[in-house]
Amino acid sequence: MLPPQEDPESASTVDQIQNLILDSADFEEFLNELARFSAQQLAGDGDEVLCGITLLRDRKAATIGWSSESARKVDEIQYRLAQGPCLTAALEEREVYVPDLFDEDRWGPDYAEAVAAHGLRSVFSLPFHLQGEAQAALNLYSTAPHKFDGEVAARARDFTREISQALRMAVRFSLHTDSATNLRATLESRTVIDMAIGIVMAQNRCSQETAVRILTDASSHGNVKLRDIATSLVESVGGSATRTHFQEPGRQATG
Repeated sequence: MLPPQEDPESASTVDQIQNLILDSADFEEFLNELARFSAQQLAGDGDEVLCGITLLRDRKAATIGWSSESARKVDEIQYRLAQGPCLTAALEEREVYVPDLFDEDRWGPDYAEAVAAHGLRSVFSLPFHLQGEAQAALNLYSTAPHKFDGEVAARARDFTREISQALRMAVRFSLHTDSATNLRATLESRTVIDMAIGIVMAQNRCSQETAVRILTDASSHGNVKLRDIATSLVESVGGSATRTHFQEPGRQATG
């Protein structure tokens, strides 16, 4: 779903990125389209360029957008080895250029050999400046050595600056969405656990502290998550006065 090919004079890169945002169904689709668009814009001369977008968050690295499956696979080589140009670019917020993988040894022989095995010769990683949201880098790969010399490198720098704001907005949206999802899940868990504690207190005529202990003991002995225990109890009781088997140790049920 790349934006339609237009006369460069009639549509700026920013305009085309805005079209990608509007046309994408979700965050993941937008990032993949952005990676494909980046590869297309920076290939030139009929060469193929692979593109991946690396995001570092909570000390974990992941490719969040890729122009092709090959791009994703070569990005993941770095994560497996815990080193490479895109990780360096993102962590240190500086450009990292590999003119020819056949002459590269900054990350030991394993990295260069593994990426070159995919038929690639040059790599160019450029950091995005996300202003504290996270750390990220645009990773470009080519089958041609010295692909990103001179004018191509300058074009890549300009392009990265132009799309940084769109990526920053996308990452911020993702972070807020994740936070909202996590908060909602936490609140839902807390609610059902509180309901279960109330049920145990009522059925066993015990204190809140004892009810919590009854539930946690059942969770531990049954090797079942506390939330799942609580959910099962609440669902089993429903609107009736059905007695639960979660009772205070040593106490007989009454009634």
